[in-house]
Amino acid sequence: MQRPPTRVWEGGSIGGTSSTPLARANRRSVIGVDNRAEIRQFLASRRARLTPEQVGLPSGGGKRRVPGLRREEVAVLAGVSTDWYIRLEKGYISGVSADVLDAVARALRLDDAERAYLFDLAAAARPARAPRSRNRTQVRSSLQRIVESMITAPAFVRNGRLDLLAINSLGRALYAPVFDDLTSDALGRPANLARFNFLDPRARDFYPDWDNAAHTSVALLRTEAGRDPHNRDLTALIGELATRSDEFRTRWAAHNVRLHHCGTKAFQHPVVGRLELAFDAMDLPADPGLTLTAYTAEPGSPSEDGLRLLASWAATVASTDTSRADAPENTPTSKDQ
Repeated sequence: MQRPPTRVWEGGSIGGTSSTPLARANRRSVIGVDNRAEIRQFLASRRARLTPEQVGLPSGGGKRRVPGLRREEVAVLAGVSTDWYIRLEKGYISGVSADVLDAVARALRLDDAERAYLFDLAAAARPARAPRSRNRTQVRSSLQRIVESMITAPAFVRNGRLDLLAINSLGRALYAPVFDDLTSDALGRPANLARFNFLDPRARDFYPDWDNAAHTSVALLRTEAGRDPHNRDLTALIGELATRSDEFRTRWAAHNVRLHHCGTKAFQHPVVGRLELAFDAMDLPADPGLTLTAYTAEPGSPSEDGLRLLASWAATVASTDTSRADAPENTPTSKDQ
């Protein structure tokens, strides 16, 4: 019988998926945080996915050298001068008003996640901040108790880096493959969903729709990088994934971002088989940067039966572990007696 992990740390719509991915990002744009480069590449990628016909402009005839709108066309739509927009797309965004950013967002037809990302990039361009490590690696004990009290729904708390910081018993059972290899992690790092997606070959079996799971992980990391581009821990993770995974580099270069609040996700669990679960992800106002996620199954569905089976399996293994832990180290033999 497979066993759940015994080591636990206590305390995935994608914007622009219809666009053509950019060329593979160079090392500086992936590992180093260059705010101007991020702004330039993001705006260029959003411009490239639109055609004049989509936004009500004449095509002008002739073959275009690059896909999508020209800079001067975006400027017309946003109501600004061409020179001004060119300067903005070069990354000179510090001091730009919210009204102008809104106009650019409307011109480029940015969704909510992309608009928020543009504003985050503008905010990050203003102050000159030193790199820092801000990703939370622990959760409050009261929050841990809340997570553990959710006994019928897999639940966990993560940070923006996609580290799993607190997780209940059913959540540990659901994500057993993610925790399996922690004992071999000499660096003592928490379980990380992005690292599992791109560096563990079992992820392609665990997620039936691995491609979507991979896109979601990258989009969430890109969104977090916009909010906190100077975070050294986040930059280190992005650098690690970019160095070790071609799949990650390709997706990172597409500059997709997303808000990840609700939806459905499928799992192919190694013990109970396929599970199709709804998820709800809630930002925690009292703990900025942390998100609580819980999964539920449709009542009466095979997935609800699967969750019950998973809970039974987790309880059985936990009971076995407790019995072994309570057993004396040196059991006397009949010869000793």
